[in-house]
Amino acid sequence: MTTPQEKARLESIKRSWEQKRAITRNMGNIKAKIGVYSGKGGVGKTTVAVNLATTLAHQGYKVGLLDVDIDCPNVVKVLGVTDKPEQVDGQLIPAERFGVKCISMGFFQENENEAIIWRGPMIHNAINQFLQMTDWGDAEYLIIDLPPGTSDAPLTVMQTIPMDGFVVVVTPQELAQLDGRRCIHMIRKLKLKVLGIVENYTGEMFGEGAGTALSEELESPFLGALTLRPDYRDTSKPTVLNSADVMSEFQHIADQLKVSLATNGTEGDSES
Repeated sequence: MTTPQEKARLESIKRSWEQKRAITRNMGNIKAKIGVYSGKGGVGKTTVAVNLATTLAHQGYKVGLLDVDIDCPNVVKVLGVTDKPEQVDGQLIPAERFGVKCISMGFFQENENEAIIWRGPMIHNAINQFLQMTDWGDAEYLIIDLPPGTSDAPLTVMQTIPMDGFVVVVTPQELAQLDGRRCIHMIRKLKLKVLGIVENYTGEMFGEGAGTALSEELESPFLGALTLRPDYRDTSKPTVLNSADVMSEFQHIADQLKVSLATNGTEGDSES
């Protein structure tokens, strides 16, 4: 005879399986789903995610940008989008700017200065709603800005979304390199793919080389380096649209990412 505890456990497994099936079905038309991930905050993960998405859109691709950093949602601010998503027939229609469709918890905050203080289950539910309800259309790339670290929130995303792989963002400092190493180990423990490493904030101030060293050590592709430039001070729009130098760096990263996707058997690198 099934005990109440066993019955509850079976129901939980069933709900989880149904949720995952609904998410897979809803996101089935997206050619490449790419997580942008870091071991710690402050390394420029969101800046990389937004500018990478904008670069791909600038190249003519249909691009979505999903911000699942629920407690610190910054994508809306960096992208500079002011329109809010619409809800039509139970689905969320993403807001769009610079050719990038965007969904973020930032759209649903009454005051952007207020902290979102949620426990794990609430964050999990919010992520699941975004994944099941958002209509991305026929997007060729979905760039997903993950929460930093190796705790419950990024784990939820990795176990829920059928990802094609991850871009890991590091900076030249030794501790950032250590945290990047932890990220890559976590991705591989979950039997997911590391599409490549991006080294941010390179230059005279912090040095350079951590990304290439980590790439060689862990046999992961090195996608490129981003120089620490004063161009990033202009926050009126994603920096790739204000600076030819920054656009050139991100175009190189985007091109290397397409190579990595093709090597891993993903169709997202096809021409639009």
